[in-house]
Amino acid sequence: MYLGFGNGTWKDKIKRIENTTTRQVTFSKRRTGLIKKTHELSVLCDAQIGLIIFSTTGKMFQYCSEPFR
Repeated sequence: MYLGFGNGTWKDKIKRIENTTTRQVTFSKRRTGLIKKTHELSVLCDAQIGLIIFSTTGKMFQYCSEPFR
């Protein structure tokens, strides 16, 4: 199934990645990207943001913007 975005682009429906290695690599890359975007939002909008991510193995990753001054 494909999802249309109205601007002429199409994207596959998001589904679970079955291959364990590929899933772990994707998780790692997307986690890094999400933390980067969180930091950018914090800086650009002067917002206090906390982010907690748990992997499938239960490992926790966190980000917290600088405390309010």
